[in-house]
Amino acid sequence: MSSTAATVPEADQGPAHRGYLRRMLGRPELGAVVGAAAVFVFFAIVADSFLEASSLSTVLYASSTIGIMAVPVALLMIGGEFDLSAGVMVTSSALISSMFSYQMTANVWVGVGVSLLATLAIGFFNGFVLTRTKLPSFIITLGTFLMLTGLNLGFTKLISGTVSTKTIGDMEGFESARALFASHFTVGGVDLQVTVLWWLGLVAVATWVLLRTRAGNWIFAVGGGVDAARAVGVPVRRTKIGLYMAVAFCAWISGQHLLMSYDVVQSGEGVGNELLYIIAAVIGGCLMTGGYGSAVGSAIGAFIFGMTSKGIVYAQWNPDWFKFFLGAMLLLATLLNAWVRKRAEASK
Repeated sequence: MSSTAATVPEADQGPAHRGYLRRMLGRPELGAVVGAAAVFVFFAIVADSFLEASSLSTVLYASSTIGIMAVPVALLMIGGEFDLSAGVMVTSSALISSMFSYQMTANVWVGVGVSLLATLAIGFFNGFVLTRTKLPSFIITLGTFLMLTGLNLGFTKLISGTVSTKTIGDMEGFESARALFASHFTVGGVDLQVTVLWWLGLVAVATWVLLRTRAGNWIFAVGGGVDAARAVGVPVRRTKIGLYMAVAFCAWISGQHLLMSYDVVQSGEGVGNELLYIIAAVIGGCLMTGGYGSAVGSAIGAFIFGMTSKGIVYAQWNPDWFKFFLGAMLLLATLLNAWVRKRAEASK
């Protein structure tokens, strides 16, 4: 009797353990976690200064500047779409805030507010045109990318006479705006930029939305199949527009950080950064086909970016190698994510 009782918990333990393993294998960010651990160990070995507190601060800052934008880009990719205008939208946000404040001789916070409205309008435009025309998001946002690139340069030269904005550091409200968007603080002897808090906060909110709200279900549904999602009552148009406006909101945050950190903005900045955001999301487990991914994965992908970009410097290698490592990680992460997903589906 006692031997039978002893074997029951073992029998119950097996399926539970297998169920846990299946859930772990099914996590989108699993491949990114493995990759992040490998990159961390690699640079800890080859770069003596990589584990120093100051180095960690630099890595986290580099990660956060990409991670803030990688979060909404990941959500957009889960929803089955892309935004190639995300990089220059950051610059547009900073330029609008700076030039409006300077030209109107207004409080800096007025420019910040106008920039928020204008940037959200750009995101709404992308989502609205997408849902109305049914054109691929690649084409629509490529068009927005080109228009914003031209507007950034054209308006800056027209208003300022140069390719950069005028300084607004002496204007009222600048210091309080800098405190919100570009300040730093110390934790355990590590000096951290406030962008790290913005980044972690956005990851937490996005994760809650994806896993605990009806909107999260809608995002996965429209990424899995628009027609099927619409058939079960998902507001496809509203969901896609909301995702593009989320990208715009985070572009506004990044743009204000750019402005408050350097006081002036170069109109040509941001070109190419949209690819870094997409790479971080893909490394983090998002599928190019939509319907699969996580906000946490995008954060890990951004952290891998930060470790690689700064680890190469600490190892005293030629920084030209960075793009090679980034491309290699993208391919390896995509292959690993595909393998993990196949294993997860096979174990069901």
